[in-house]
Amino acid sequence: MRKSNQEIPEPPTSRLRCAIYTRKSTEEGLDQEFNSLDAQREAAEAFIQSQRREGWVALPELYDDGGFTGANMDRPALARLLHAVEAGELDCVVVYKVDRLSRSLLDFTRMLSVFEKHKVSFVAVTQQFNTSTSLGRLTLNILLSFAQFERELIGERTRDKMSAARRKGKWVGGCPVLGYDVDPAGGRLVVNEDEAERVRAIFALFEEHRSALLTLAEIERRGWRLKSWTRKTGQFRAGGPFALHSLRRLLTNILYTGAIRHKGQPYPGEQAAILEPGVWERVQSLINHPAAFARGRSRNKHMALLSGLLYCESCETRMVYSYSAKNGRKYPYYVCLNAQRRGWAVCPAKSLPARGIEESVLGRIREAQPGIADASGWEQLDRTRQVESMQAIVERIGYDGTAQQVSIRFHPAAGEEPRA
Repeated sequence: MRKSNQEIPEPPTSRLRCAIYTRKSTEEGLDQEFNSLDAQREAAEAFIQSQRREGWVALPELYDDGGFTGANMDRPALARLLHAVEAGELDCVVVYKVDRLSRSLLDFTRMLSVFEKHKVSFVAVTQQFNTSTSLGRLTLNILLSFAQFERELIGERTRDKMSAARRKGKWVGGCPVLGYDVDPAGGRLVVNEDEAERVRAIFALFEEHRSALLTLAEIERRGWRLKSWTRKTGQFRAGGPFALHSLRRLLTNILYTGAIRHKGQPYPGEQAAILEPGVWERVQSLINHPAAFARGRSRNKHMALLSGLLYCESCETRMVYSYSAKNGRKYPYYVCLNAQRRGWAVCPAKSLPARGIEESVLGRIREAQPGIADASGWEQLDRTRQVESMQAIVERIGYDGTAQQVSIRFHPAAGEEPRA
């Protein structure tokens, strides 16, 4: 009896899990209903659909990097993709073009080695090649070399364009500075009058105190903050507190004079000036003084207010901070180094209670220079800022143990060197 011909069933196709990765270098157009990322994903999904008989399926997870350059690997979606590869959650990575994954030959080679290690294949929808063959890898390297060349060429053109714009005094983007807003219509800087008044006040404070630390203390007392602004995406960025580096950046910013600086050379800017003529120049001369941005002594682990400043006039040596403890309480004092090393009999000053001498010095400062270290503002400062402010104000404090008198020599930047 003849056997009837029966169709032999095909072996079931193994399921190939495909992750789609998309990238766009800029944020422009991402808020549109159908943007570049959507177009890349649609093309990749269509390609995967064409391979459905081979078991290809698109994973629902989205790996979209909108507004991230392909020059490096610092991208959140790419990091998630590589983590999924290492976790064995996918079998194939699909992109629209090779340069969407990376424009760096070195970075791409590293990612391919990760793919190969975890047996993950790589497919570019518009650039068909097989990475399992030597010819396919050569083709890939050639494509990546051209992608890297294109990226570097675009970078050179962008830098040339920005240089030409800056030489014409135009605003070329970046974080706006206190005192100016970015005109949404023309992309140029326009004066924010409320913030401009604050900028003028900060310059005036620095001219008055001639000390960054005292200026910071007054800024903190008034509750002023750095620039707050809203990005094009609608994300609000709140301004943080002032610090020495941000104060210096504000005081040296030539934008406030109505000019811009490019490669060290000033050019007339499109924005209006905020400062009166001469103010910026006077402040620059003050900033160059060593005492203007003095940070104080670093070896002051006890945060002693007069550390490194107090001297015994009789022995012509320093008085150092120390303390004794009794019943769980500390009793701080300043002691003459000569008396500490050779005995109390050699020095009329010996030691001084820390609180008493510190209050006496503060009182003399307020008498000699009204408005500096006033009691209300001083108490609002933390101990570190108090120590830094004292170092910025005072150059030397002398204590005459015989006459029981205190003399103070101020920094030239803080006054006219009076002795109290």
